[in-house]
Amino acid sequence: MQGKTPFIMALAAGAIAAALGGAYFASQSPQSRPPVTQVPTQSPQSPQSPQSPQSSQSSQSPQPPQSSQSSQSPQSSQSSQPPQTPTPEPIMITPSQDNCKITTAIVADPNPPANVRSSPEVAPNNLLGTLTNGTFLAVTDEQNGWFKITNPVEGWIAKSITESSCSQVTERINFPPNGTSARVTGRIIGGGSHEYLLKASAGQTLNITVSEGALPFVFIPNDPNRQTELTDGGHYTGLQNWSGILPRTGDYQIVLDSNFRGFSYDFLVEVK
Repeated sequence: MQGKTPFIMALAAGAIAAALGGAYFASQSPQSRPPVTQVPTQSPQSPQSPQSPQSSQSSQSPQPPQSSQSSQSPQSSQSSQPPQTPTPEPIMITPSQDNCKITTAIVADPNPPANVRSSPEVAPNNLLGTLTNGTFLAVTDEQNGWFKITNPVEGWIAKSITESSCSQVTERINFPPNGTSARVTGRIIGGGSHEYLLKASAGQTLNITVSEGALPFVFIPNDPNRQTELTDGGHYTGLQNWSGILPRTGDYQIVLDSNFRGFSYDFLVEVK
C-alpha cells in the first residue's frame, strides 16, 4: 500500500492539471476573446492623404510680424527725414507806369474815330480832326489826362483813348526766400528801353526762356557802356532760349530795346 501511494498521487495530480488545462482553453475560445484592433501600416509607395485646408491652417498658426517692420511705420520713417521746403512759384515783374515820360502812344478809342483838339479840354469849337485806331502818336507833353502830340497832327488827345508805355524803365528783380525764378512781362510802345537788374554770383547759371517777344540782351556787372553782352546778340539772335554761366558777381542788366514801333514781351528768368 505504501509503495502505490506515490503513483496514486501522481495520477491525481495529472488529472487535476488536465482539468485545469481544459478549463483554460475553454475560456480562450473565439467567442470569449476580446477583439484586437489592428493598426494599418502604410507602405513606402502609398501616397499620403492630402490635408484639408482647415486642418493645415489650424495646425499652422500665423507668425507675428517681425519686430523690425512693425517698429518702423511709414510715418516714423518719413518723420525721420528733414522736411523739404517747396520752391516758390516765379514772381511776376511788370514795368511801372508811374512818374515816367511817355514819348509814343497808339490810338485805341472804344468809339472811334478819336478826336484831336486844339486845347486839353472838350469844347464845342476846339475840334481839329479825327484819327483812326492803331495810329501811332508822337507825344511831347502830358496835362490833366491829355497828351500833346506833334505827329501825325499837332494838337491834344485824351490819354484814356490811347495805349502807352514808359519809354525808359529800370526795375529790379528780387527773388523771395528760396525763390530762384521770375516771370517778366511788359510792352514797349514806340521807341524805348526796359532794363531789369538781377543780382547774381559768379559761377551761377542764368536761364532765360522767351514766351513772347525777343530774347533780351544780358550785360555783365560794372559795365556802364554795355561793352560785354553774354547772349551774343540778344534780339538779333532769333533765339527763344538762352543759358550761360555767369562770370562775375553783381547786378546783371537784362535789357529790351525798341527803336520804332515797340513790342510786347514775356520771358522767364531763372538762376541756379
